[in-house]
Formats: sequence, structure tokens, C-alpha cells
Amino acid sequence: MIKIHRFSCDQLRAMLHFPLCNSSNIGPQALYHAFIEGEKDMRAIGNFLWFILGGVFMGLGWWLVGVLAFITIVGIPWGKACFVIGQFTFFPFGKEAVSRKELTKKDDIGTGGLGLAGNIIWFVFAGVWLAIGHVLSAIACFITIIGIPFGIQHLKLAGIALAPIGKTIVTKEVAAAARKQGAEEHVTKMRSNA
Repeated sequence: MIKIHRFSCDQLRAMLHFPLCNSSNIGPQALYHAFIEGEKDMRAIGNFLWFILGGVFMGLGWWLVGVLAFITIVGIPWGKACFVIGQFTFFPFGKEAVSRKELTKKDDIGTGGLGLAGNIIWFVFAGVWLAIGHVLSAIACFITIIGIPFGIQHLKLAGIALAPIGKTIVTKEVAAAARKQGAEEHVTKMRSNA
């Protein structure tokens, strides 16, 4: 269900930080929650439009490559990644692909040397083709002008298609928190070395 938020003039002034706002019935928490609810609604609308206007085809493309990878037996790790990223391709708004190393702060089989080798093999056999599909879809979206946000999302997915091993899909909030924590640790390390 989509909620439509109606704000009073005072509430809008408060959100836009106008200094003449004298309203005491709206606080920062209420504004924050209204903003978050509105953002979730926009994500839902974006995901719905994305899915019906072509996202379903690229998601099915990822799943097709996943099925082919599973058939080869050797390709099962790539197949698993295809299904995860295919699901992400169906509904990409509000989610982000991040490195597992950035998220967990430790190396695993997909973030080390074997992950690099896996990404090279992936690139040759499937990555470049999925990336081309996303780039062509992005061009079609950019031509329509109104589809520019979808085109940008296709370009992000094209980047993921080139090297998906070692990545995981999380919400944008989790990705931002991981990046913030990593940045804070980096700054602390730099300060201790200085």
C-alpha cells in the first residue's frame, strides 16, 4: 500500500529549514520518520516500474546464465551468484552491491586471489555479455529521458556483471554503515600513524 504524505505549510517550512517556522507540533523525529516512509514508498514505486518496464528481462537473463552455470557443475559458485544478482536485478532500488571484505572486514574465498581468478573466468564466459545487455538497456532508457534513473541503475548493474564474485547485496543503509565504519577505522589508523 502506498502512503501519500500530506504536509502542512509549517511542516514544509521546517523540512526546508526556513527560519520563520514557529510550529512546535513537528519535531526532528517526526520529519525523519516521514522522510524514511516517503523514501520507502519511492523505492517501492521505482521497483514496480523497473520490473514491468524491462527489469524482468534482465533478471531472467541473469537466472538463465545461473541455470547454465549449474548445468556445468563446475559453475555452481557462479550460478549461485547469478541467482542472487538476478533477484537484485528484479528489484534494485533500495539495495546495493558491496564487497564482502568491506562488509565483514575479513577475506574469504571470493575476495582473495581465487575470487579474482573467478571474476576473470566469469568475465570471459558470461560477464561481458550480461554487461552488454545492461548497457544496451541503459541506452534505451537514456533515450526516453524519463528513464534516466533506470539507465543509471542499468549501468550500475553492468559494472556488477563484469565482476560479481566477492560481492553481496545489502540495503543501502547497511552499505552506508559499512562504508562509514570503514572510513572511521581508516581515519583512526591514519591518525595513529601520524
